[in-house]
Amino acid sequence: MTLISNRTCKTLLSMIGLAVIAACSTAHRPAPVEDRSALGKVSPPMNAVPVSDSKPLPGAENAGKPGYYTVQRGDNLTRIGLEHGQAWRDLARWNNITNPDVIEVGQVVRVTPPGSAVESAGVVVRPVAQNGQSTPQQTNAQPSAAAKPVAVTAPVAGEDIAFAWPASGSVIAGFDEVKNKGLDIGGKAGDSVLAAADGQVVYAGAGLRGYGNLVILKHNSTYLTAYAHNQKLLVKEDQKVHKGDKIAEMGNSDADRVKLHFEVRRQGKPVDPSKFLAAR
Repeated sequence: MTLISNRTCKTLLSMIGLAVIAACSTAHRPAPVEDRSALGKVSPPMNAVPVSDSKPLPGAENAGKPGYYTVQRGDNLTRIGLEHGQAWRDLARWNNITNPDVIEVGQVVRVTPPGSAVESAGVVVRPVAQNGQSTPQQTNAQPSAAAKPVAVTAPVAGEDIAFAWPASGSVIAGFDEVKNKGLDIGGKAGDSVLAAADGQVVYAGAGLRGYGNLVILKHNSTYLTAYAHNQKLLVKEDQKVHKGDKIAEMGNSDADRVKLHFEVRRQGKPVDPSKFLAAR
């Protein structure tokens, strides 16, 4: 039998003691804590509105009534006003819209003056949609067995206007109810754009896609005229102008060439301007 020296024994005992201490230390060390209380739960998306808390859009109670319009994607007050023969400021006032840049798809807005004949007579206004097709608004009347034509408000008696040519150039594109809702008049940059009749500026800006720098004049409760693609606007909103006044300079804003796009709107519906202008 091999004898182990005292020194060697002491060394072995020391090593065994360290191993035991290490094992004990490991056995009593707290285990990592894993919080599983949230596992299996799905948090709602940030800013999500619970269905039970959702509110109806402004004016929803008037949907389908004569004299009201349901906002579609891409609309703004300027476009809605143009297509219903109204100033956007009037629309904002009639509908208590404090921020005209914020309207919602599905919101229902009044497009005729409060107490107008359209509401009392139950007549339906058919605005022209962006694709040129008319969009009838439903009424609260009960459907009949035979479909009846949708009525359109007639121009107010005595409000027909003899318009003057708004520019001196030649016509380069005629009226088409779907493809071109007015006349395109050629010219060079800076040529004068003239008011076709007495009226008030209800819009002057570039907020309507496809029109560039645009002026809209309201002449009476029946007619609006629009002057598009200008390089410079010379009038401001609410300003009164007279027939023949210079209101802009011809340009090519949002257009493929220098031209004036001129529209006549009768209660929002585009009509052929050449029928209101003297022959050249």
